[in-house]
Amino acid sequence: MKSGQGTVKVGKGAYEGSYSFASRFEEGNGTNPEELLAAAHAGCLSMALAVGLERAGTPATEISTRASATLEKVGEAFRVTRMNLEVTGKVPGVTAEAFREAAEKAKEGCPISNALKNNVAFELDARLAG
Repeated sequence: MKSGQGTVKVGKGAYEGSYSFASRFEEGNGTNPEELLAAAHAGCLSMALAVGLERAGTPATEISTRASATLEKVGEAFRVTRMNLEVTGKVPGVTAEAFREAAEKAKEGCPISNALKNNVAFELDARLAG
C-alpha cells in the first residue's frame, strides 16, 4: 500500500487528481478521501445556507466555506471523527446572530451532514465577512 498510487476522477470530470498513501497519511502531493469528504461537506453547507438565506428574503452576495475532516485511529481502524466547518458570508441586512442561526440550520439540513450525523462530530464557526 505504501508504494501504491492512483487517480480519482469526480463526477463529470470537474476534478481529477492523484492520491496515494503519502497524500493520505504523510505530506505527499495529491488528495485523499477525507479531503474529498470535507470538500463535499463545504459545498453542501454553502448551497444549503444560500438557499435558506434566499428563502428568508436576505440573499447572500458571497458565501465561503472551508471544511476539514479529522482522521483518527479508533481501536484497530481509522475513522473520520470530526468535521470542522468554517463559513463566512456577505449578507446585506443580516445580523451576525441571524447568520449563525441560518448556518446552523443549513448544517443540520444539508444532505452530507445528514449522511454523517451520529457518526462524526461537527464544529461550526459561522461569521459575517467584515
